[in-house]
Amino acid sequence: MPGEGLVVGPVPRGARGTGVLLVLAALAGAAAAFPAYLVVDGRELSMAQGVGSALVALLVPAVHLVVGVGLLRGSVPKFGLAYAGVAGALAVGQLLIEIYRGSSSTSRPAVEVLAGERVLTSAVQPAPGWVLGLVALGLTVLAGAAAVRVWGRTVMDDGGRLDAVRSGLAGAAVLLGVGAVLCLALPAADVPDQLVVDPTTGLEVVVTQEGPQALLERPGLALMGGLLLAGAVVLCSVVAPSLRPRLAVVGGLLALTATVLGLALAGLRDAVASDELDWTVPGAGLLLAGLAYAGLTVLAWRLRRGVG
Repeated sequence: MPGEGLVVGPVPRGARGTGVLLVLAALAGAAAAFPAYLVVDGRELSMAQGVGSALVALLVPAVHLVVGVGLLRGSVPKFGLAYAGVAGALAVGQLLIEIYRGSSSTSRPAVEVLAGERVLTSAVQPAPGWVLGLVALGLTVLAGAAAVRVWGRTVMDDGGRLDAVRSGLAGAAVLLGVGAVLCLALPAADVPDQLVVDPTTGLEVVVTQEGPQALLERPGLALMGGLLLAGAVVLCSVVAPSLRPRLAVVGGLLALTATVLGLALAGLRDAVASDELDWTVPGAGLLLAGLAYAGLTVLAWRLRRGVG
C-alpha cells in the first residue's frame, strides 16, 4: 500500500490452510441457520425463522467467508491469521455452551431462550442445525490453532504507523472488553416481571417470573464455556491492539466485532421474535459494545493516514 511500507513475504501453506478452515466454518455456519436447530419437548426450533433472524445467523459466517477467501489468496496474510486466531479463541467457550445445550442441559432442566423461543429444557434432542453449528465452531477453533502455529513463519510487516496510538487503542479495547463481559453476564432478552393484585390486601405486588439463565448461572460445560468466553473477550481485547503490522490489529478487532455483534443481535432477535421476552439493558449495552468495537476496527484501518 502506498505510504504503508508494507512488506509481505512468501505465504506459508499453513496460512492458506487456515483460510480453508475458515471457509469451511463459514459454509457450515451458514448451513446451520436453516434446518431444525434443536427439538425441545417435541417443538422444532430453527435459528432462521424470518429474514431478520436469517441475517443475524449469517453475520459471523459471512465475515468468516470473506476473511477465509482473502487468506486463500494470500494478499495480506497476517490480517486473516489475526482474525482466525481471535475468532478461534472466542469460539472455544461458545463450543462448550453449545455442547451443553444439545447434550446435557436436560440433567438440570431450566428455562432457556433458544432460537427466540422461551422453553424448558426437560427434553432436548439434537437436530441437524445444532450439529452443523458445532462443526462450524469446531472448525473455527481449528482455524485459530492453525493461525497461531503459522504466525511466526508468516512474513508481513509495515512502517509502524500505528505505533504512536497503540496504547490508546489498547486502553479503549480493554474497556470495551470489560463492558462486554459485564453485559454478557446477564441475559440480553428476559421475561418481564408482572404486576398482580393481591386478593387479600387489594394491593399491587410484583411477581417475578422465571427467565433464561445468565451466562455464569448454567452448570458444567456451560459454566466453563461462559468463563472461557468472558476471559477470551478480555484477553483478545488486550492482545489484538498489540499485534503487528497494523492490518493484524484490524483483523483481531474485526473478529471481536463480529462475535460481540453476533451475540448482541441474537439477543435483540430473541426479544423481537417472542412476545414473552423483553430486550434488557445488558442486551442494549452489548449491542453498543459491538458497535464500539466496529468503530475501533474502522479507526485502526483509517489510521494508516497521517500517523507517523
